[in-house]
Amino acid sequence: MTSPSPESPATAYAERSYRSSSGIASGVLLLALGAWLGGDAIVGGTGRVPWLSLAGLLLAVPLVVAFTLRPAVFAGDDRLRVRNPFRTITVPWAAVETVRAGYSTELLAGGRKYQLWALPVSLRARKRVARQASRSTAVGDPALGGGGAADRAARAWSDQAVEELRDLAEKNASREGAQGEVVVRWVWEVVAPAAAGAVVLAILLAV
Repeated sequence: MTSPSPESPATAYAERSYRSSSGIASGVLLLALGAWLGGDAIVGGTGRVPWLSLAGLLLAVPLVVAFTLRPAVFAGDDRLRVRNPFRTITVPWAAVETVRAGYSTELLAGGRKYQLWALPVSLRARKRVARQASRSTAVGDPALGGGGAADRAARAWSDQAVEELRDLAEKNASREGAQGEVVVRWVWEVVAPAAAGAVVLAILLAV
């Protein structure tokens, strides 16, 4: 499914998806850099260098994937699914208390607070949008202040996404399939390799 870019958040899809394009780009670059440097050390290194490099990659690669490529938010008809670096949180719409964006984007559900890593808050983007809105207002641009899509367009991407998620929660909370409890699952396929890499690296450095 096509994920929205920071300039155009998801619109009407059966399941909307939200991801940070800048996070994905940085993750790809970090993985490429790690493969280049780590591969060179493994192939051309001597002594313990290849083993240290291999253990370092085993630790670093899952962490890079977890914090850059993995984060995503999926909004369906019945529930919201949040993929954070080490956990997946599935929240029926009826259990959503609110979604808010201050210095970070947060989901309140089931009496607990969860960060939405896929929706980073950019204060710079907010300031840029505010400056654009001020200039448009100063010149009497009728596109602003008219409500609806025009108002949403004059907001930072993360703020637009938060508003959409609030609207979906309000709209779908009464659905029969949107009832239930919050389910949190640890992503062991990410945690286990990183932990193994950290243990191996510690042992190699200690001996």
